[in-house]
Amino acid sequence: MTADDTTLTHLRLERPAEGVAVLTLDNPEQRNAMSDEMTSSWVRAVDALAGDSTVRAVVVTGEGSAFSSGGQLDWLASEPDASVDRLRGRMMPFYRAWLSIRRLEVPTIAAINGPAIGAGLCLALACDLRVAARGAKMGVPFLKLGLHPGMAGTFLLPDAVGPAVARDLFLTGRLVEGDEALRLGLVSRVLESDGFREQAVAVAAEVAATAPVAAKLTKAALRDGGHGSFDHALQWEALAQPVTLATADLQEGIRAVQERRSPRFEGR
Repeated sequence: MTADDTTLTHLRLERPAEGVAVLTLDNPEQRNAMSDEMTSSWVRAVDALAGDSTVRAVVVTGEGSAFSSGGQLDWLASEPDASVDRLRGRMMPFYRAWLSIRRLEVPTIAAINGPAIGAGLCLALACDLRVAARGAKMGVPFLKLGLHPGMAGTFLLPDAVGPAVARDLFLTGRLVEGDEALRLGLVSRVLESDGFREQAVAVAAEVAATAPVAAKLTKAALRDGGHGSFDHALQWEALAQPVTLATADLQEGIRAVQERRSPRFEGR
């Protein structure tokens, strides 16, 4: 799939730097709400990226002033008389479609350019890293709509910020931004709004420049809060580190240090 692929609706896939792919939610008139067309395009794009060995980091961002306002309200309210089973049958495919970003082996970065609300923030939480533009608002105000949280938010948010902060954000529905979001651990960096996209791509390029095998194994090690115990971590590392010791990239990395240059990793 290429940047000029015409099969995508409300979504763009671009390759702005070596090893970096950018998925842009592109429905700014509706603040990048997750339309049916966008959802279908998202699944196809993630499938394409999963099969592309040249991709080493993926950025998710929004077009215009918002990252994503989440699910479309008219879609959520479209079947007031439907049974719980019928509604569950609608929601589960929606969740699985958007959370498919988690099956990518390469590191993923949510570049939160503007408001990330509800399911929009859950999408950002499904990524490995989150960077935000200064002033971008984030929150999970599901309860203010009379709605239980969805899209694995009750797992993803506590994993990012801890259970006490997650309770605060869910039960009050309040929005946070900037330094508070950084302090809470909701994001790892706050970047200036001017040139935000370029700065986010630069972060992804840093990730893409690391050794691919080591990056994938490290992502796996840190997934879902990391290992269940100290001993599990040691057992994993005693296997994963020798895997990387056996790679050509390890030899290249050592030569690069000795020769005082940047390494050129090939993923082997």
